[in-house]
Amino acid sequence: MRAFNFRRTAVLVILGSLFLPTAHASEIPNTFSFRGSGYGHGVGMSQIGARGQALEGDSATAILNYYYKDVVVTPVQDDQILRVNLGHLLTSLSIKTDTKLGHLEIFNAEIKENISSVPDAVIPSKSMLTFSLLGNLAIPSITDTSGKVTSLTSGSSWTVRWTGTRDLAGVNSTVLVKLGSTTTKYRYGQMQIKLVKSALLGYRIELTNSLRLHDEYLWGIGEMPSSWPLDALQAQAIASRTYALSKAGKIRTACDCDLYSVTADQNFVGFSKESEAKFGAIWKSAVTATSVDGSHGMAILYNSKPIAAYFYSSSGGQTESAVDAWGSAVPYAVSVPDPWSLMTNLNSKYINWIRPVTQATVASAFGLTDVVSLEITGRHASGTVANILATSSAGKKASLSGENFRSKSKLPSTWFDFETAVISNVSPSIPAALPTPLRTAFHSL
Repeated sequence: MRAFNFRRTAVLVILGSLFLPTAHASEIPNTFSFRGSGYGHGVGMSQIGARGQALEGDSATAILNYYYKDVVVTPVQDDQILRVNLGHLLTSLSIKTDTKLGHLEIFNAEIKENISSVPDAVIPSKSMLTFSLLGNLAIPSITDTSGKVTSLTSGSSWTVRWTGTRDLAGVNSTVLVKLGSTTTKYRYGQMQIKLVKSALLGYRIELTNSLRLHDEYLWGIGEMPSSWPLDALQAQAIASRTYALSKAGKIRTACDCDLYSVTADQNFVGFSKESEAKFGAIWKSAVTATSVDGSHGMAILYNSKPIAAYFYSSSGGQTESAVDAWGSAVPYAVSVPDPWSLMTNLNSKYINWIRPVTQATVASAFGLTDVVSLEITGRHASGTVANILATSSAGKKASLSGENFRSKSKLPSTWFDFETAVISNVSPSIPAALPTPLRTAFHSL
């Protein structure tokens, strides 16, 4: 499986770059359509690849050493407290316990973990604690089960604790956090609510959850289905631990956090991951299997330091190097064959995809008033788009890197080609029956 013909791939990439069709239109098209393969930025560990290798009998360590060059997988201390952003640039949020006996405590100040303090208020079980932005302050209020609302003193920084955690003894409880129409359940640590000034929006609320990396944080990582093979799960746990270690201790002012809970860093979904029916315990066991003791776990090191262990869903058959994706070389993030991503039984959803993108989205991506034609002007050795050129109806041209265009147009990956020259007057939600485009590198892998 690993005797993948990279030299043949490189030749196909070059030929594909020379003869790719250009998207032309005599009129301004409503929609452009793209055909591609893979999902994600393509740098580092392919999760589909990890699954495929695990099914072939490879260990978690072997998987990691395959995708990250010249690294060592070894135990490191991992009991650091992380501040994880759960809600960014908020104007309001609500928190309540979902157990009958547990309660919340609120402190009108930032209280570090393991520091005892007298709360400013105790919020009974099922009562709702709400924070609402008002200028450069926020007002907390309590809504009890009868609907009575009691306002508390306004301020700019608070700490919230709940029973059954390391900082507040009592019955084990979880909290429900409501942000807009979304409610998420959390079990561990404590929360901080802090006003941070945004250059564009003024003051906004940042909500963070302080968690121990070793277990509380890793148990909530929702990056891989818990039903996958154990060695793939362990590889994911080690990669996630390592990525978090590379960010720990570097609080970012904009989010008041070490890490975001979304894919800007890695997906943290709270208690919902370990409480999954049937499979939640499997994920926890995978995390435990990568731990050495209560304060050390396996991590990926390069030159004795934790790496930024990038990972993503799947590729177009060859992973992407960091220098090609983002313009900066990372010694352990190089391109390697990833044939598992092109196996239908492993990656049926993203082995081939078609995406229509609206005129408005494409024009906005390039900063043009409109776009009448697109041309792929270069490809990397992995088959990804290196550059794409747009031309407006006025003849103005603008160019983007493939990764930048992928991000702005919401394409699944940079392994893409044009599905056809242009689709005019077709709804973006209903792809038309289109002629097969010239085969490009990723179609030939």
